[in-house]
Amino acid sequence: MDFRWRYQDAQGREVPGPEVAFADQQEAEEWFSSCWQELLDDGVEQVTLLHAESEVYGPMSLYSA
Repeated sequence: MDFRWRYQDAQGREVPGPEVAFADQQEAEEWFSSCWQELLDDGVEQVTLLHAESEVYGPMSLYSA
């Protein structure tokens, strides 16, 4: 199963973001740590990590990343 990020605004509404799938949680988190500022600049204010369709954790504010 793939890991991916759900992108949201501050009110929890989904917003567009990169559609990238990762083999494991560590890979997803490493990717996020390298590009969270770019996501924030593009209008993403919080993210949730998903494993298939199950939430691993989140929503997590990018303002505290």
